[in-house]
Amino acid sequence: MEEPEKIAPEQNHFVSRGCCRQPSLIHKNDDIFRHSCSKLDAYDWLKHLPMPGNRVPFDCVEVRFKNNRKDFFRISPDTEVHVGDIVAVEANPGHDIGIVTLVGEIVRLQMKRKNVDHHKDSVRKLYRKARLSDIEKWITAVEKEDSTMFRSREIANGLNLKMKINDVEYQGDDTKAIFYYTADERVDFRELIKLLAENFKVRIEMRQIGARQEASRLGGIGTCGRELCCSTWLNNFSTVSTNAARIQQLSLNPQKLAGQCGKLKCCLNYEFSAYHEALKNFPPDDTVLQTKKGETFTHKIDVFARVIWFAYKSDPNVLMPIALDKVNEIIELNKKGKTVAKLEDYVQKQDKKPGYDTTIGQDELTRFDKKH
Repeated sequence: MEEPEKIAPEQNHFVSRGCCRQPSLIHKNDDIFRHSCSKLDAYDWLKHLPMPGNRVPFDCVEVRFKNNRKDFFRISPDTEVHVGDIVAVEANPGHDIGIVTLVGEIVRLQMKRKNVDHHKDSVRKLYRKARLSDIEKWITAVEKEDSTMFRSREIANGLNLKMKINDVEYQGDDTKAIFYYTADERVDFRELIKLLAENFKVRIEMRQIGARQEASRLGGIGTCGRELCCSTWLNNFSTVSTNAARIQQLSLNPQKLAGQCGKLKCCLNYEFSAYHEALKNFPPDDTVLQTKKGETFTHKIDVFARVIWFAYKSDPNVLMPIALDKVNEIIELNKKGKTVAKLEDYVQKQDKKPGYDTTIGQDELTRFDKKH
């Protein structure tokens, strides 16, 4: 007896727009929106507080589009919308379709936080709740995005353009498409725009983004096992340099320090200030301690344990952990022309933990080399 053919589950092209399932043309879409898969999603902590009787409801709402793109729109006094409603909003040109994510006084606070003046005429209008014809056209446009992206990559490769088209976003009325791309150098895509317009019969907009923005839009799992910071909560990208890794005593291995985007990991900056502040009390890395047994040099340091590992120049295989206070004490003696007998008298005992060998000598050096 032949096994029944397995039917693949329907792909949800709207998950990047905050929809738990594809919008329906038959049933109501009241429960389609979910506060998930959205970067910096705001919780409306004012929704249960009653408004004063003489207070006019705030006339702007927040609407979400693809990949965490949000914007604010003004509603007319006779229009009533709620969170989760699919709405048609003003776009250039035509109109776009999105989902209402915030309404009421919380929108006023969000606009203030993002430096958007709701009194200005630059705030675009929310036209209406989406009609059945609007939703049908929206579904058709969204389902074309993946095939359009793959086809546009083929066209770009045929023109030998050094660029990568990594995402496509169709406008809700299916009259315009935004092509997001990355490129290391300037690209002349005038011919590409002509070919894209001929193939897809829509208005074309090319928008260049950086490698970090690309990783933010596409998402992924980092080496730490968590979802990428740039796709969950990180909003501003700060410059990351190898100096941040050097100060944190990390191995300068590009394969370990690079993130999904190929750039240095943003998390290198998280503890940089703490290390930078802690290292102010440490002597320079090239500090040499004078002892009667011979000169010693710095091998490595443990910043937060406040321990520095030294070794004799005559016997570099034997490492000795010395507390920072003791090291500064020896340095002061050396400045006065005095020398200590030997560093072994200042070795700090290491707490032995299960599975960790505290033997000082060749074993410690081998373990250090394997780690770094």
